[in-house]
Parts: sequence; structure tokens; C-alpha cells
Amino acid sequence: MAGRQGGKAKPLKAPKKVAKELDDDDIAFKERQKKEAAEMKAAAAKAGQKGPMGGAGIKKSGKK
Repeated sequence: MAGRQGGKAKPLKAPKKVAKELDDDDIAFKERQKKEAAEMKAAAAKAGQKGPMGGAGIKKSGKK
């Protein structure tokens, strides 16, 4: 009964990723992405401090 395997088979190991070299354009792009992410996070935090935006406008009663 050595041919029977019980349980879940182990996945094969993934090959290691080759580290690619970054040129000046890639470095500038990554810096710009970090800066934009920080700005979006700050804007979201600032927007969350205030209350709800505006009023709900004209509400419909649901009756026809």
C-alpha cells in the first residue's frame, strides 16, 4: 500500500525571482508612486475628519 498517498499533496517550490536592476526612470516612477500614495492617504484622513458631505437633497417618500 505504499502507492497510496493520504492528505493534501505539497505544492512545488516556486523558483526564486531574479532581482532586476532599476534604472533612473524606474526609481523616479517608484518615488512618484510613493508620493502620490502619501498624498492620497493624507487627503483621505483630512476628508474623514469633517462630517458627512452636504445634505441628502430632496427625499422621496416612496408613495406614488
